Amino acid sequence: MGFPDKPSAHLLGANGTYILSGSADRAIRLYNPFPSTSAPGEDRHSVPQGRLIQTYSAHGYEVLSLSVAADNERFVSAGGDRSVFLWDVSTAVTTKRFGGNVHGHSSRINCVSFAGEGDSIIVSGGFDTSVRLWDTKSSSFKPIQVFEEASDAVTCLAVRGPEVLAGSVDGRVRSYDIRMGKVTTDVIGAPVTSLSLTRDGRAMLVGSLDNKLRLMDRDNGSCLRAYTDPAWKNEDVKLQALLGGKEKYVMVGDAMAGEAAPNGQGRIWAWDLLTGKLAAKVTVPWGPQGFEPKKKAVGRDGKEKTRSNVVSCMAWREDGWGDQFCVGGTSGVVTVYGAL
Repeated sequence: MGFPDKPSAHLLGANGTYILSGSADRAIRLYNPFPSTSAPGEDRHSVPQGRLIQTYSAHGYEVLSLSVAADNERFVSAGGDRSVFLWDVSTAVTTKRFGGNVHGHSSRINCVSFAGEGDSIIVSGGFDTSVRLWDTKSSSFKPIQVFEEASDAVTCLAVRGPEVLAGSVDGRVRSYDIRMGKVTTDVIGAPVTSLSLTRDGRAMLVGSLDNKLRLMDRDNGSCLRAYTDPAWKNEDVKLQALLGGKEKYVMVGDAMAGEAAPNGQGRIWAWDLLTGKLAAKVTVPWGPQGFEPKKKAVGRDGKEKTRSNVVSCMAWREDGWGDQFCVGGTSGVVTVYGAL
């Protein structure tokens, strides 16, 4: 089966049935990507727009990270507020907030993830260089553990059982074994902005600001394979990379610092995990018809410029109606892809 490269839905504004998005407008939105009926005026050849189910509003600043619990009844969010928000999906209210005081992060929170038995623990990593663990079942609003080994901002997290992995701008990936009280450090060199573990936990995909993605062996710290292309460049933007297609593909968005795309469109890159060869390069449209005016922006010089759609985040769904994934970026639109 080929790489799923056909846009199947546009969304404006854990089991994969619904999609949750956070954005710079401080809102979190829950979508059904495939409404049962088409919008008025849509023909069968156009990409349909997904249906907005719910909007979650509590953040006072941009939303930078989301994590959904395995039971799909809760999710956690964080961003510029310096607080971690725990939400009830059905009621759209926050049930707990962690931080925002002397015990919390002192600056923006870049990443959050559920951990522990029954997703009872929340892990957060911040610009203040710390990783903090919060107990959702406790009445205390103090973190149960704080890791401060990083010398620069913590940008990304990955959790597997009792292990918490944290990537940092200091060029390191630190693996914390909570049960054993041990930390292992892998030196990447360039600032680390993305982490994704293989299903067996023996390797990790590391994204960094040196125009490369690396598959690292966690046992000996060696680089198993690097993924790059002369037309793909990223030395400034936090781009999420992931393993898709049952770990057949290595995927990432594009900061649009290399080869330009027409009309401000974005791009997705996919490499074969084993060979490292480029498997697909997919153009991401700016959005549905009529969304083009948002391409224009006024620069610092006062002149109007065409914005590029920097695709910075993505999620892959393995099961259901075949391989599907969604991507989002600076256009403010989430696009769902599948093999049609």
